[in-house]
Amino acid sequence: MEDLSPSVLGINGLRLGRLEVRIAQDSSEVRAAQQLRYRVFYEEMGAHPQADMAAKKMDYDSLDQYCEHLLVIDHQAPSLEESIVGTYRLIRREAARKHGGFYSSSEYDISRLEALPGEILEVGRSCVAQPFRNRPTMQLLWRGIADYVSAYGVNILFGCASLPGTDPEALAVPLTYLYHYHLAAPSLRPVALPHRYVDMRLMDPSSITVEQGLSQLRLFSELPPLLKGYLRLGGFVGDGAVVDEQFNTTDVCVLVKTDLIADRYSKHYDLKNRDVLP
Repeated sequence: MEDLSPSVLGINGLRLGRLEVRIAQDSSEVRAAQQLRYRVFYEEMGAHPQADMAAKKMDYDSLDQYCEHLLVIDHQAPSLEESIVGTYRLIRREAARKHGGFYSSSEYDISRLEALPGEILEVGRSCVAQPFRNRPTMQLLWRGIADYVSAYGVNILFGCASLPGTDPEALAVPLTYLYHYHLAAPSLRPVALPHRYVDMRLMDPSSITVEQGLSQLRLFSELPPLLKGYLRLGGFVGDGAVVDEQFNTTDVCVLVKTDLIADRYSKHYDLKNRDVLP
């Protein structure tokens, strides 16, 4: 993990009441984030851990050591393990090169994004402890990402977002909706790798709204919260879904042009509203 000072990051010390957002500063904080990921992904959401992960009760992979780990910390928690209540994994272009590639490249052809000039940022492994799945925690996570993007001049933010379950037919409505209403432009569009590609066009798009009586607003509202967050920030999805058996999910690749983040962030994650603090 690259050693970066708080002044460079520009996000350490940002607090809302008992909660603070910052980058993990040492290996013990990264381990606590990996333990939170295990509790949420494997114990709560039904992902399938490898034997060594189950023994350690930690979610980890080879990419972790090259990433920076954004944390939401509860300063009223009795221990370090319990204090990490939210996390996001961040990796920029150069760190991904040292690793041998971005995580998303195991599911998608992202060569169009990699060919862009300037900095790009992959985000992933996002999770929040159940008691803290509320507006203040998401405010802090997104504010941390927004400050990070600004500090490093990131032009494109991207990553894999998940829908629950591994049966694409059961997800026909949201996948069809995402393809027809939120597909990225061809010049930026990630495409699922051929051996993993699942066509998202599982229904006639008119049948979603006409036969099922679902408005676009209601279709949007029924998406997972994280995916809605990306779309609210002006995000788009790539072509093709990918079934992830390990995590018991069906993934879509999302991307956001960061010049849209500041304006839309201020509208949807207004840190001036302190009445919602726990």
